[in-house]
Amino acid sequence: MGEIVLIRHGQTEWSATGRHTSYTDLDLTEEGERQAQAVAARVKDRSFAAVISSPRRRALRTAELAELTVTETTEDLAEWNYGKYEGITTPEIHETDPGWWLFRDGAPGGESPAQIAERIDRVLARVRPLLDGGDVALIGHGHALRVVGARWIELPAEGGGRLKLGTATLSILGHDHGRPAIDCWNA
Repeated sequence: MGEIVLIRHGQTEWSATGRHTSYTDLDLTEEGERQAQAVAARVKDRSFAAVISSPRRRALRTAELAELTVTETTEDLAEWNYGKYEGITTPEIHETDPGWWLFRDGAPGGESPAQIAERIDRVLARVRPLLDGGDVALIGHGHALRVVGARWIELPAEGGGRLKLGTATLSILGHDHGRPAIDCWNA
């Protein structure tokens, strides 16, 4: 059975400064492009049954620079919709909402944890049968991919809040004795 290879997009201007970026469609920085190119060497020996990407430019460019051919794009892999918190940082949010935590509270005017979990569950339902044919790459965004990790191991979306994920990192989701497991995280 294949593995799911999660690839977070390379650095953008907003990810470098900690600004929440969901529907704002940003390009990679020069550093983000270098990061994405480095991914190519790490995945070159894998044979992918499918490469599924968020439709955002930063994810698609990461796939291109990683020398991966995207076979499908889906809004279900887009970043968590931050609603009113789009473009601002967590410290700025905490000035007016000191106890806020995305993975528990969701985003006002955006998505709740239950809503993103529903999207991610659709992605995983789509991917599971593909694993019989080999590995599947999912190229997306930090918070959404953290929810992918949590949902894969049967945790609620809130569990993704415990899985740190840097730009242009790889994480591997596999199985242990037939049960979903995280083989590698944030590498």
